[in-house]
Amino acid sequence: MAAKLRAVRREASRVKLRYVSGSPEETQRVGEALGGRLGPGDVVATIGELGTGKTCFLQGLVRGLGVTETATSPTFVLINHYRGRLPVHHLDAYRTRSLTELLDLGLEEFFYGDGVTVVEWADKLLALLPPHAITVKISGLGNEPREIVIEGLPEDVSLS
Repeated sequence: MAAKLRAVRREASRVKLRYVSGSPEETQRVGEALGGRLGPGDVVATIGELGTGKTCFLQGLVRGLGVTETATSPTFVLINHYRGRLPVHHLDAYRTRSLTELLDLGLEEFFYGDGVTVVEWADKLLALLPPHAITVKISGLGNEPREIVIEGLPEDVSLS
């Protein structure tokens, strides 16, 4: 993987990893590496400004879960479902107006189900995320490199 990897903190058996990506392809490869290690009930919450590459990252992530179709941002339908080695539920909270609206979607069922749930704009529902959620923060705009910080991985998980 061309992206630079550095473990920066370990606490309570959880790891925080930092990647620097110089291209959309590298961003997708980081997502794909994470997707290849996810299991039933995992929740991945992405946070970042518009245009930082959240959807690009998630395209790689679902590919790592064995999804053959290209993931698209479900902005207008709120949730897309994909089938890979596990069911994948892709929620985009960008246009949601309240936590109640999100709860009405049946988040608990997704967060504690047999598939993987990925959330774009997760900063809109931090209070609803389960404690086992893996958080991915992406920063950098335009031609800038992207910094991808992944928090909440079990200590024994490596993405290299």
